[in-house]
Order: sequence, then structure tokens, then C-alpha cells
Amino acid sequence: MHPGVHAAKQPDKPAVIMAATGKTISYRELEQTSNRGAQLFRSLGLKAGDHIAFMLENCPEFLPLCWAAHRAGLYYTAISYRLQEEEVAYIIDDCQARVFITSHAQADLSARLRPHMSGVDKAYMLGGTVDGFESFETATAEQPATPIADETEGADMLYSSGTTGRPKGIKVPLSGEPLGSAAALLGLVQGLYQMDENVRYLSPAPLYHSAPLRYNMAVTRLGGTSVVMERFDPEAALKLIEQYRLTHAQFVPTMFVRMLKLPEQDRSRYDLSSLKVAIHAAAPCPVQVKQAMMDWWGPVIHEYYAGTEGNGFCAVGPQDWLAHPGTVGRALMGEIHICDDDGRELPTGQVGTVYFGGGNEFEYHNDPAKTEDSRHPREKGWSTLGDMGYVDEEGFLYLTDRKTFMIISGGVNIYPQEVENLLVNHPRVADVAVFGVPNEEFGEEVKAVVQPVTWADAGEELAEELIGYCRAHLSHIKSPRSVDFERELPRHPTGKLYKRLLRDRYWEGHGPSRIL
Repeated sequence: MHPGVHAAKQPDKPAVIMAATGKTISYRELEQTSNRGAQLFRSLGLKAGDHIAFMLENCPEFLPLCWAAHRAGLYYTAISYRLQEEEVAYIIDDCQARVFITSHAQADLSARLRPHMSGVDKAYMLGGTVDGFESFETATAEQPATPIADETEGADMLYSSGTTGRPKGIKVPLSGEPLGSAAALLGLVQGLYQMDENVRYLSPAPLYHSAPLRYNMAVTRLGGTSVVMERFDPEAALKLIEQYRLTHAQFVPTMFVRMLKLPEQDRSRYDLSSLKVAIHAAAPCPVQVKQAMMDWWGPVIHEYYAGTEGNGFCAVGPQDWLAHPGTVGRALMGEIHICDDDGRELPTGQVGTVYFGGGNEFEYHNDPAKTEDSRHPREKGWSTLGDMGYVDEEGFLYLTDRKTFMIISGGVNIYPQEVENLLVNHPRVADVAVFGVPNEEFGEEVKAVVQPVTWADAGEELAEELIGYCRAHLSHIKSPRSVDFERELPRHPTGKLYKRLLRDRYWEGHGPSRIL
């Protein structure tokens, strides 16, 4: 399955629709554009296993570029334009990209980067050029729109977003299979979510993140239609579901929170009856938030737990979740093992590090130490994403927090996620981060940093209210000792919170924090 098959059968069918502009890319256009891109890469001497990188906003050219690299058997790295200049330069160099592609919208950052791309043979820009970049449109227009002779399956090589140090490139072996060979994700979305050629999929997150990129690639493998939002807006997402009669969508929990906090008249204005499956992942979802979404949308909410690494995959449908609130599901790929700090497997119900055994192989590119750190100390083939959790007697996995975010106060382990899940449901809280800060007596104490719904509410009165709210529902040692306020928390559009940026402020002069 690949766009060429669908271009032959239904050339005029929309493959991609850009939400804000309505710009539509048909399967004929997707096939021709991606063929021209693949031909360009071959003309530059790139062969299967070589590497390109690109830094683009959500735009019409994004997915055709991915397919151009994919059908040429290349590794392709999509880079966030929200990263700092040094971080982007590091990724381009680390992945050994021979070609770099960006857009005129990113011209300022790209121009500063160009002198540091010593390993890049060619640098291209879409929508205009600046010094050091050639026009990608001009370069591809000169190429034939027919497939290259040696089409083969490529793969993305994406980088973690760097919340715990240098971004890590996650590299999987190329299959060597011909273009169109079945991918593991394809079977999952067909089996779990009943996706087929009739899927109409809403993609509200940045395409450079692994889930949006891979799910949109799966949709175009199947011959469906992706509606891509340039940026997320809660009411606009509801409008798009009604406008295009969308059948599937994928969100992160912060998007659920923002939709739930819309005025009731806005929430009830749109017909969402076409939506069969709403998927969420990428960050923990508080039980109350997910239950509220179920109450609003019905039993269409599905969840999965996995990483870009592809070492395991858990999933849970709405009925199983309602019977096991808070679970992220049972393993569909890889076996779950819960282990203590010494690697010993723990009994059912006890919290430890979550390992997957028997999943796909991966490595952190150019970083054998990080690769080794992700492996179980004794059991070959077991690897972890760094999360803590436990399983129940039926094999359902429950996550408690990231291991690096755990607070140790007076010898007691405290999981910030539990406190965050409580506070985000407070009507005056828009977003929250909880972490440990220095305490001379106990080592660490619990701190909450809150983004209030209304900035005018920020102050001592709200801080006391939130501390009391926590103490009414949690033990006092788990409750924040203090609350600070920010106008906006540093959260990635994919839902990941850059907690380290907040936490490090409080550890200045106290030695390094435990978040590495």
C-alpha cells in the first residue's frame, strides 16, 4: 500500500486538506510530487540508507516530502522549528543529513544555521529562497514525475524533544522491502481503529512529531483523507469534524482540557456524530478529563501507550477503560515487565520501571551510552522508555510518572502526575506542572506552577485555595507546599511539558536537580 496505488484508482480523491486554507492535495498530486522528490534525491547521489532532514511548519508540502524520502529508501528526520538554533544544528549534524529542506517561513533561523551545515551537500527552501538555499520547487520541477527504478521502504528517524538533555535520534533498521510492504502501524490502525480507504482523519498537532507523522502516513497508505490543522484551536477542531464529517482524530490530553473548558454554547454547537474513533496518547490523561470526554462524545475515546522507539505498544478501547479507569491498556506488541531499581521483576500491583520485552529493535543514534541505559541490566531484549507504573491482575498497565520526575521527600516517593491530574480539573486552572524543589530538612518538597484560566486570579488567594484543594483529596505530604503562577507553561504542541525548564530555576545554587 502506497499513494501510487491509490493515484491509479482514484486520482482526484483528496489525500490531504489543509484546514485553514482549504488547500487540497489529490492522490495524483501526491504521487507526482513525491516521485519528483525521489528522483531529485537519486540525482544527487542519495541511495537507500542515506539521510535527509527538514524543518517545516504544517504545510501542504510536508507529507509529499515525507513520501519522496520514504519511497527512495531514505532515513528522514523532521525537525521542530520551535527548537533553539544550537539544537537544530546539533540534530542536522548528528543525523548526518546530506540534504536539508526548509521553508521561507523559517528563513531567519535557517539562514543562521546554513554556515554550520558542514555535512549538508544541498540546502533547499520552499516558498522563496535566501542566500545559501536553492528553490526546492525549481529543483523538483526539473525531475520526471515517474517512480524511481529502485523504490524501497525508507523510515523516519525522529529525535526526542530534548526535555531531559540533548535530543536523541531514534533509529530503527530499514526493512529492505519493496515500497508498499505492510508496516506494523498499518495493521494496528486497521485492527484497533477500523481505518480503511474511507477514513477521514483530523490531525491537529505538528507533523514533525512521531504520532502525527506516522498516522498521517498510514492514512495515505490506506487511501484515506487527512485534514491537517496548521495549529490547534479547540473550537476550530470541533468545526472541522462537522464540516468534513470526519471519522477519526488524534489528540493529546491538553487539547481535551482546552475543548472541555470552552463555553457550553460553543461545545454544543457542532454535530460530532460522524466521529467513530478519537485517539489520544503522548502524555498522561487525568481520569476525570477522559471521563468528561466520554460523557460528551460517547464511547469513542481510544488510548495507546508507546514511544517513538517502537519497542512496545499498549492500547485500550473505551469499554475496557471504563471498566479499568486510568489504564493505558494491555500490551499488543512486546511483553510488559515491571522491575525495581536493581532489575528484579516485581509482583502484580507494585510500582516499578516499565520494561518491554520482545518488541522492535532500536538504538539512540551516535549515543551507545543512552542506548545501554534504556536496556534492562540483565534481561537481553528488554528496554524501557523511562516510565514508572504497575499492572493489575488482568494485565492492564497503569502509569504513575516518569522515573526522572519522581519526588523524594523525607524518603517518601511522590509521583507528580497524581497531583497534576487533580489540579488540572480545578475550574480555575488551565495548566499545571508539579515537581520537587529543594528543602533543607526533607531534601525535596512539592511545588506546583499553575497557569490560571484568568491571569487576574493569580495570587495568594488562589494559591491557598489550590493547596487546600489538594489537601482535601491527597495526603499532606503529596500536596504542594507552595504554588507559583505563569502566564503560559512551556508545553510542546504535542502535549509534552518542558518541566525541566521550570524546575531548574528552583535548583540554581543547590547543585544539579535529579532531572538529567
